[in-house]
Amino acid sequence: MGNHRHLFLFFCCLPWLFASVSSQASADDESVAGPAYSRFRLTLDSGWRKEIAGPLFYDQVSSGQTQWGLPPFFDQTITADVDWSEWDFLYPIVNYRRFGTEYRLQFGQLLNFSGGETPQEKNFSHTTLFPFYFHQSSPTNSYTALFPLYGHLENRMFRDDIKFVMFPLYSETRKKDIVTDNYLFPIFDRRRGEGMSGWQVWPLYGDDHKIPTLITNSMGDTATNGGYHNSFVLWPFFIKSRAGEGTTNPATSLTMVPFYSRTYSPARDEISYGFPFGYNVIHDREQNYVEHDVIWPLFVRAHGSKTVTRYFPFYSHAQHNGMESDSYGFLVYKFNHLEAPPLDRHRARVLYFLYSDTVERNTASHDFSRHVDFWPFYSYRRELDGNRRLQVLAILEPLFPNNRVMEREYSPVWSLWRQEKNARTRAYSQSLLWNLYRREISGQSKKTSLFLGLFQYQSTPDGGHWSVAGLKLGGKKAARPGATK
Repeated sequence: MGNHRHLFLFFCCLPWLFASVSSQASADDESVAGPAYSRFRLTLDSGWRKEIAGPLFYDQVSSGQTQWGLPPFFDQTITADVDWSEWDFLYPIVNYRRFGTEYRLQFGQLLNFSGGETPQEKNFSHTTLFPFYFHQSSPTNSYTALFPLYGHLENRMFRDDIKFVMFPLYSETRKKDIVTDNYLFPIFDRRRGEGMSGWQVWPLYGDDHKIPTLITNSMGDTATNGGYHNSFVLWPFFIKSRAGEGTTNPATSLTMVPFYSRTYSPARDEISYGFPFGYNVIHDREQNYVEHDVIWPLFVRAHGSKTVTRYFPFYSHAQHNGMESDSYGFLVYKFNHLEAPPLDRHRARVLYFLYSDTVERNTASHDFSRHVDFWPFYSYRRELDGNRRLQVLAILEPLFPNNRVMEREYSPVWSLWRQEKNARTRAYSQSLLWNLYRREISGQSKKTSLFLGLFQYQSTPDGGHWSVAGLKLGGKKAARPGATK
């Protein structure tokens, strides 16, 4: 009987709800009956947003961009002005991006399909099932790789070209002009290129060298590409090298782990006893600083153009090239400052991501932005244009800052309170529990909606009035200029 009574009351309220919605929609095409249904103007941008069933559906149009989503499952964004579209399903499991004719579809970052046209390649397509299958098809260049049996790859794995047969039995890689043949990778290899050659039987012995050569830099001038000679015995216990040969800053180094390591050059000397965790001394004449380390990076002292005092994990202070950092108790409190005119940036953190406060200033224009995150309670943003936004709760936002997909697909689910202010138009809005309560201020107009839009208040320069279930109640009119009381 109790359930029937609740259904009866609900259906009795429905006429009031729809009367309220239709009444307000006919007035200004804006209706708030949250969390069941809401359609309202955006505060921080020009456009409209529609929300249905609280956080479960939204549809938004703003500045040439359309969005809709079913948080936390799906969202789609289309920017017609630049021919860009994207959608995500259970981000980051499945996502799709398209810009003009270029596209990419990914499943869990392991299976992806991409293709389109670029100035360098016409009508190409890629298929990847990482790390087992790679395929490219194009009119000028096609390849297929089935790892580890046989294959050919281009511009993958930080190499310009890769070929392999029954990997690790044989593979050949190329980066710029250096070609490396590997047999039983990484044990045997042979390297060749312009002015260089080398080989190794890892980790027993290896040797490679390159003579100085001339190159043309980006300015069209001829410059020297330094030569080198590297060798090792029982890697990493004995390593000897010469670098920068033929240049103004040749360097020689010798490493005998764990006893000794040294590097000498005209610009910098470095010597270490008990490498890599013993006692180190660095004299950098080019940067003009001297550094002493014990069990690097735990205990460090440096002076000159670079100053460092570190007693890990208790205290650390460093300053160099306009950057400054301080920490107490490792992650308990950390402060960073960057001064690179006109940018001046401060960031303070407590327990890494528990609390973060970042301020960026333009010292020339005096504009500033501020981002404050207190996980998982709230996230606050003040942008350079003065627009402000506060969100309560913030479950993932502090962990993935500036992630626009996360904000679209997941933030609506837990954003119990939203507060926004537009610095240019002075528009202001507040929303509690997906518009169960909503308040807006735009110019001289104020609107308030409560509980599915059953109770509403609106005021303009001409006066204000209350309405209940779409029925207007008595209000007060604005006093006319010169009127007497």
